[in-house]
Parts: sequence; C-alpha cells; structure tokens
Amino acid sequence: MRTPRTISFFAVLVIVTVAVTYNSCNKKEETPTNTVPVLSTKIAADITNSSATVGGVVTADGGATVIDRGVCFGTSSNPNIYDDLTIQSGSGVGAFDCSIVALNQSTMYYYRAYAMNSVGIGYGDEKSFTTQGGGGGDLPTVSTSSISNITETTATCGGDVTDQGTSSVTARGVCWSTSVNPTTSDSHTSDGSGTGSFTSAITGLSSSTSYYVKAYATNSAGTAYGNQQSFATSGGSGTGCQGITTITDPRDGQVYPTVEIGNQCWFKENLNVGTRINGNQNQTDDGIIQKYCYLDDENLCDTYGGLYQWNEMMQYVTNNSTKGICPVGWHLPSNAELIFLTDFLGGFFEAGGKMKATGNTYWAPPNSGATNSCGFTGLPGGYRNDVGQFLDMSFTANFWSSSQVEETPSSAYADNLYHNATWANKTIPGKILGLSVRCVKD
Repeated sequence: MRTPRTISFFAVLVIVTVAVTYNSCNKKEETPTNTVPVLSTKIAADITNSSATVGGVVTADGGATVIDRGVCFGTSSNPNIYDDLTIQSGSGVGAFDCSIVALNQSTMYYYRAYAMNSVGIGYGDEKSFTTQGGGGGDLPTVSTSSISNITETTATCGGDVTDQGTSSVTARGVCWSTSVNPTTSDSHTSDGSGTGSFTSAITGLSSSTSYYVKAYATNSAGTAYGNQQSFATSGGSGTGCQGITTITDPRDGQVYPTVEIGNQCWFKENLNVGTRINGNQNQTDDGIIQKYCYLDDENLCDTYGGLYQWNEMMQYVTNNSTKGICPVGWHLPSNAELIFLTDFLGGFFEAGGKMKATGNTYWAPPNSGATNSCGFTGLPGGYRNDVGQFLDMSFTANFWSSSQVEETPSSAYADNLYHNATWANKTIPGKILGLSVRCVKD
C-alpha cells in the first residue's frame, strides 16, 4: 500500500516534448514521446457500512513502465495521491482490485484509479459510492490530533470527540498499524469515554518504522474513526556526521563527501562501487558487486554513480537498514529514514527542491524549485528499466530504500526527484529496476 501523506495541493507538471523527423518527401512530422498511463476506474462493489472493493484497468502504459498503480479516495471530489488516502495495487498494465476498510457508515466517498510511470501520474474517471448505514443511529464525530514526542519506541497522539452521535460515547482512543487504515482490531489505546479532547500514549513501537494512526470513538451505533496521521519512529543511531566531512571507501579508495541533515549523516554523492556490467544483463549473487552505468558508459558512473538492482544493493538479504553495498559504518536507508529526511525538509511537497542540485548543468529545465539548501545535491542519474534500457537521465533522480513492500515483495520503496516538480515522490518500483543508492551513517 502506498504511504498516504498530507501535503499542500500540487498540480503535477507533465512536460511532453516532440521529436521532429522527416519522411521521404521531406515533410515535417512530429513523433510524440512518452506520456502518462491511460486507465479507467471500476465501479465499486461489495459495499458495506465500513468497506468496499474498488479498482481500475490500465489500458496503456504511455510508453514507459507503470511502476505504481492503485486507487485514491476521500470524502471530497477529485481525490489525488498527495492529499488523500491511497491503496496501492501492484504495477504494470491490466485490471486490478483494492479493498478499502475502516470507512464511516452512511458516508459518500469519491475515488479514482491512478497509475504512475516515469513521465507522471494518470488518473481514471472519478466515481463515488455511499457506505451502508449501521441501523443503530448516528456514529460519533472524532478527529485525530497531530503526532508529537516521537522516540524510537513511543509517540504521543490523541483526538477530539466533537459529537457523540445518537448515544453516549463509551470508548475512545487511538489505533495504529504499520499498514494504512488501522482499526481497533489493531493496536489501540483506551482513553476514557464521552466527548471532548483526549491524549493517547502510543507505546511498544519498533525503531525506524513507519506507522499510521487514527483516533476512534464508539457508541451503540458502532465505531467512528478520525482522519489518518502517519509518522516514523527514530532510529537507533541518528547522531549526525560528528565532524566527518568525507568518507574514503577502503574497497576502492573512492572519497565521498558527507552532509548532515537533521540528525542524519548522508553521502553527498551517489554510491559508485563495483564492476560494471552491461544493461542487458541482470546482476547476480556471485560474490562480486556489480553495477550499471548509464548507457554502459563508465564515465557517467563517475558523475552520477552506479545503478543497482534492489537485491544486488541489499547483497541478497531483506533486512531494513542493512549495510548492503555501503562501506563499513554506513548502511542503506530504510523507508522510515527517507521519510524522516523529507519531513525534516518541510514535507513531501517541498523536500525535492531542497534536495536537488541547482541550475541546468545536470538537470533538464525548468529544474523547478531547486535550491539544494540542505546540501544533498541530488543528481538526475535516471534508471535502468526491466528490459535493460536506460531512461530519464537529466529528468529524474531515483533512490532505493532498503524496505520492501510487504503486500508485493517483488517491489521496494524508493524516493524520486523530478526536473519539473519540487516534491520528493514515494514510489514502489519493481526490484529488477536499476536505481541510484545513497548511504547513511550508522
């Protein structure tokens, strides 16, 4: 499932260029380049008072691999993947279904299918459905408080019951899970009864892990849920660079500058380690670190770093924050650590501009909002696709996390920066793709 984030609205800028060719009569022709995917939205089925089945059909990938697809939904019209809840459902073309749970009864929801490729995001037609009534009166009205006091294993949240419904609120609190749409069947607190605000202590969490939280309130009609909040617990390290400005990789003598962002210490350049193989080959578990260089050009690795399939990067283990192909004392960032990075930089919507190298030496115009104010110096190294082609240099920067997707273990979480946007987008590409790698200090 895609991580739902609350950010300011942003209209995705999709720049579609044309390549000019000439036919045998010397007549000028225009050949369009890749576009966003084309898809439709399925009619909702199996509607209950708290759940529904929705889905879509991706009929064309736009000429670039569909790396993420699913359904976004909310109680306002025109839901999108940035402002509303999203259920992810694999990748590629074809039909798919999603199950939405923990909905409020007697409520109209708007939804539409989405699909993402390297060009951008396509949406299907908007549809709506109304959940069934509970048959026992009106549910309470409750909202979820913001998250605070986050540590490795605890956090503080809470809520506000503004209307008890048609009967008294007998239980209230918050529920949480590592998956979206938590319910009281998941971990939860019990924080009294009645209306008004309350504070909840969330305990027993794992470090460097993403969580989703909702307030709840129960009366005789059933249980109502507030808006969803998300957060990530801190890691066991997070001590910054401690005066370290460069790191020399003892394996090949390469020197990487470092940058401290918040309490994290990051490589300031993409990792470039290993023996180059051609893009038409898959990297293998043979005891030798293998890398791709864009267009099979070693000189481009010197500038943009290597590109690695997820399993090669992980050195064929599946542990979050593993060392993988990073030097000793450094590790591959988990999805939670990437979330911390973007949150520290002002959130999903703003972080990309602060992470991108400025100007158009590397990035294609317009390089929207690029300030590199945090010193991350993201370069658009493109990626290697699932059939061995190299795409999108100058247009995208794509960074693996060490966190695979539980629902689709052939995919893993990644962060993407774009030449025509300021946001740092969370995607879940297939592990077979070749992406860039940054290391973070233990």
